[in-house]
Amino acid sequence: MKAGSRNFAAFAYHGGALDVARALAPAAPEPWVDLSTGVNPHSYPLPDLAPEVWTRLPTGQALAGLEAAAGRRYGAPPEAIVAGPGSQALIQALARIAPPGAVGILGRTYGGHAAAFAAAGADVSRAELLEDLEECGVAVVVNPNNPDGRIAPRSSLLALAGRLAARGGRLVVDEAFADFDGAGESLASKLPAAGAVVLRSFGKTFGLAGLRLGFAVASPDIRGRLSAALGPWPVSGPAIAIGTRALADFAWTEAIASRLARDAARLDALLSEEGWRILGGTRLFRLAARPDAAQAFERLLMAGVLTRPFPDMADRLRFGLPGTETEWARLAAALLA
Repeated sequence: MKAGSRNFAAFAYHGGALDVARALAPAAPEPWVDLSTGVNPHSYPLPDLAPEVWTRLPTGQALAGLEAAAGRRYGAPPEAIVAGPGSQALIQALARIAPPGAVGILGRTYGGHAAAFAAAGADVSRAELLEDLEECGVAVVVNPNNPDGRIAPRSSLLALAGRLAARGGRLVVDEAFADFDGAGESLASKLPAAGAVVLRSFGKTFGLAGLRLGFAVASPDIRGRLSAALGPWPVSGPAIAIGTRALADFAWTEAIASRLARDAARLDALLSEEGWRILGGTRLFRLAARPDAAQAFERLLMAGVLTRPFPDMADRLRFGLPGTETEWARLAAALLA
């Protein structure tokens, strides 16, 4: 196999595909070190759950309690919150209820938005500047951006939202990584009266991606349609119980944010020592460049370390944070190989 060729293509959509990694590198040592997702490697401690959480359908009251907890966490009124089974499901639903017109997405970013809107029949294009989005039916901004961590100022996003709303357009701001980076620029607490949606990820922040829980903070003209698009019981009983508790635990988030900052600095140092140039990122991932990144991805893959490649940026890899000292040691050894 030519180094980096088929492997890059196999991971063109998203990270976390360990089944694909195992198929491409069946001789790689187990367990895999998955650094491809940008999920917090230090997960929130799971509480004991009452049996009825598993055996009964969740009540509307329980869902309302979860959305109220999300509102307190994000500084938004509970009536603006829509809970869903992961932010990706919310992206898919938003694409289905989008107003007519072209969809513009700011910069190289998470590919799930373009894929969802294209699947819904929209004409999707990439914009390089915020002002290039003003004529779109839907404008999408990932803030902080994935994979480079770029942060758009809240004032600029509010101005864009107002101009879009005035002509019937919509702004979608994906704040999947805003809990640890760029919180001061979040649009969630400054939601305009119409035409805007903010997405927040629970799984990435709390290291519980398998729980499948995410939130939209939506203006009144969008919230009802979005809830209807998700249907009844959009969130499982266990996700409601765990999410409600975790969202209220601000002390845990503050402590883990400090730890993640130290981990990100440690990762920067490790990569720099091995000749990588740090291009940016957040506390949950780092974007690094080296001319032989495609070959490095291949070597890491064969060592059982999965990173995130970009077929259109073959000199770059995104690295999530190792969660244990064993994982740090395996990454360091694989980078030396």
